Amino acid sequence: MYGRDPWGGPLEIAADSATDDDRSRNLQDLDRAALSSRPLDETQQSWLLGPSGEQKKKKYVDLGCIIVSRNIFLWTVGTLLVSGLLAGLIVLIVKTVPRHHHAKPPPDNYTVALHKALMFFNAQKSGKLPKHNNVSWRGNSCLKDGEPGTIFKDLVGGYYDAGDAIKFNFPQSFAMTMLSWSVIEYSAKYEAAGELAHVKELIKWGADYFLKTFNNTADTIDQIVSQVGSGDTSKGSTTPNDHYCWTRPEDIDYDRPVTKCSSCGDLASEMAAALAAASIVFKDNKAYSQKLVHGAKTLFSFGRERGRGLYSAAGTEASVFYNSTSYWDEYVWGAAWMYYATGNNSYLTLATHPTLAKHAGAFWGGPDYGVFSWDNKLAGAQVLLSRLRLFLSPGYPYEEILRTYHNQTSIVMCSYLPIFTSFNRTKGGLIQLNHGRPQPLQYVVNAAFLATLFSDYLDAADTPGWYCGPNFYSTDVLRDFAKFQIDYILGKNPAKMSYIVGFGNHYPKRVHHRAASIPKNKIKYNCKGGWKWRDSTKANPNIIEGAMVAGPDKRDGFRDVRSNYNYTEPTLAGNAGLVAALVGLSGDKSTGVHANEAATRVRPSDEHFWFSNPKIVLILIHFILFQNSFEIAFFFWIWTTYGFHSCIMEKLGYIIARLIMG
Repeated sequence: MYGRDPWGGPLEIAADSATDDDRSRNLQDLDRAALSSRPLDETQQSWLLGPSGEQKKKKYVDLGCIIVSRNIFLWTVGTLLVSGLLAGLIVLIVKTVPRHHHAKPPPDNYTVALHKALMFFNAQKSGKLPKHNNVSWRGNSCLKDGEPGTIFKDLVGGYYDAGDAIKFNFPQSFAMTMLSWSVIEYSAKYEAAGELAHVKELIKWGADYFLKTFNNTADTIDQIVSQVGSGDTSKGSTTPNDHYCWTRPEDIDYDRPVTKCSSCGDLASEMAAALAAASIVFKDNKAYSQKLVHGAKTLFSFGRERGRGLYSAAGTEASVFYNSTSYWDEYVWGAAWMYYATGNNSYLTLATHPTLAKHAGAFWGGPDYGVFSWDNKLAGAQVLLSRLRLFLSPGYPYEEILRTYHNQTSIVMCSYLPIFTSFNRTKGGLIQLNHGRPQPLQYVVNAAFLATLFSDYLDAADTPGWYCGPNFYSTDVLRDFAKFQIDYILGKNPAKMSYIVGFGNHYPKRVHHRAASIPKNKIKYNCKGGWKWRDSTKANPNIIEGAMVAGPDKRDGFRDVRSNYNYTEPTLAGNAGLVAALVGLSGDKSTGVHANEAATRVRPSDEHFWFSNPKIVLILIHFILFQNSFEIAFFFWIWTTYGFHSCIMEKLGYIIARLIMG
C-alpha cells in the first residue's frame, strides 16, 4: 500500500496483519511504561501541553493603507502633538519677544556717487522728456531736430554732448557703449544699488536715437548722420549757433543743421558697437534686441565696405571738437562687440586679423598707448577680447592674436601702476594719462574702469594676479589703483574738492553748462541775452547733479570759473566712464563679473568646455561606471537637447554632484 510523502515521492505503508489481541496487548504495555516512567520536567510538559494560560491579545489600529500596533500609534500621535505644541510655543515666543532690527549699513561712497552720476544723463536728454525725468529745471527741447523731406526728418531725442546743445554722435555712441558694457558686467551691482532699470532706460534713450540716424530697416546704406547742431565760431562768426549763443535748450530758436557722412568707418563702427552692446543688455526683449542687432550689422557693413575713412575729415566741425585719429581701433572694437552680440565667427576673424591688429597699433607702444577714450578704443577692445580668451578660449585660429591682446592688456595694466614711469602723476597722485593736457578726468575714469574690470576677470578665472616683467602683482593692486584715482575725484585731493557736482560739501558751483547756469524763471533769453549768465561770477542757479567736470591741471590746481571749459565743463563720454568705474567699485567685491553674461550668443570651444568643467566630466564618468541606464539616458537627453555648452548642463552637473557627494 502506498501513500504520498509530504516531501515528495511515494510512501510505502505495510499491510496491517496484527490481530486485535496483539494491538490491545501493545497498548497496555505503553500505558504501563507511561505510568512507570519518571515525571516530566517543565520544559517537556510545555512541549507536550503548550502554554499553561491564555496569552493576552495585542490590539491594532487599521489606518487603511497599513495596520499598526495601537501602542505605537498612540506614541506616535502623542509625540507629534507634543512637538507641535513645542514648535507653536517657540514661534509664539519669537514673535512676541521684542527684537532689535539692525539698520542696513549706509551705501559706500561709490554707490552714492553712482546715483548722482547717472542723473547727469537725465539732465542731458534732448527731445520730449519722459514724465519722471527727475530734473526739475529741464523740459522738452529741440523738437524740430531733423532734415525735412529726407529719411532724417525726425532726429528728435538723444543726448546733448556737454555744456552746449550739440549732438555729436561719435562720443555719444561711445558713451552708450560704455554704459552697456558696465551693465553687461555688473548688472547685479546695478540691481543692488537700485539703478538697473534707470541705466537701462538711459541706454534705450540713446539707442532709439541712433536708430533714427540711418535707415535701420535696410541691409545696406550709403550715409549716416554724424552731428545735429553747430558750434563753429571761427573767423569771428556771429551766426547764432550752439556755441555762439548762451541759451537754455528749451529756448533755442535758431537753425540746427544736420551733418552727414558717407565715408566714416570710425563713426559707423562705434555706432555698431553701441547697438550691439545694447542688444545684449536688452536680450530679454527679443524683438527689440534683434532690431538693434540688425541695425548694428547694417552700420558695421557700411563702415567696412563703403564707409572707410574718418568722419572728422579736414574742414568739418568734428575735426575741431572731436577729431578722430584712426578707424582701425573702431574696427577691432566694433568687430568684438558684433561677435559677442551675434556669435558670428566672421566678426571674431576680423577682430583677430593680424593686419587689422597691426594697423590698430596692438604691436607697438607710443606715449598714448593704453589710453582708452572716445577717440582710441584699442585698450578697451583688448580687455574685451582678453575676456573671450579667459572665459571661452575659442582656440585656433584665433588664439595667437588673442594671446597678444591679453599680453598687451597686462602691459597696459602695468603702465597704470606707480612703480612704472609710463605716465606721470600729480603731487596728489592723479595719473596724467593725457600727459598734462587739459581735461584729464575723462581718461582717468576709463583707466579705473578697465583696471577694475580686468581685476574682476582674473578673479573670475581663478587667477590671483598677473606679471609685470619678472614681478607678480595681485589683482588687489589693480583695484587699489582704481580706488585711489576715483577717491581723488571724489575729494581726496590737495584741493579737498569733489569733482562730481552734488557729491560732498565742496564741489564746483560754476559749471560750464548753459541749462544749469540760466534760471528757469519763465523768461526766454535770446542768443546774446544769456551771456550775462555765462559771465556771472555767481554760482549756478541749477545744480547739475552728478556731472563730472573736466578736472584739475597737472599741478592739482582747479579754477571754479564758468567761462573756462578746460576746468568746469562736463561731457557725456566722461560721465559714462565715471559711471562704469563707480559701479565696478561699488558694493561687495564678491559680486563680480559673470563669465557667460556677455556671451549669450557665443559658444566656447569643445576643448575649453571640457577642461573648464571638470565636474561634468567626473559626473559623466561616474554615471557610466556606477549608475543605471535610466540616469545615463536622462543625462544624454539633457546633453542633446540643450547642448554641450548650455548653462543647464553646468547647473545639472552641479546639482547631481551635490547629491552624489551628499
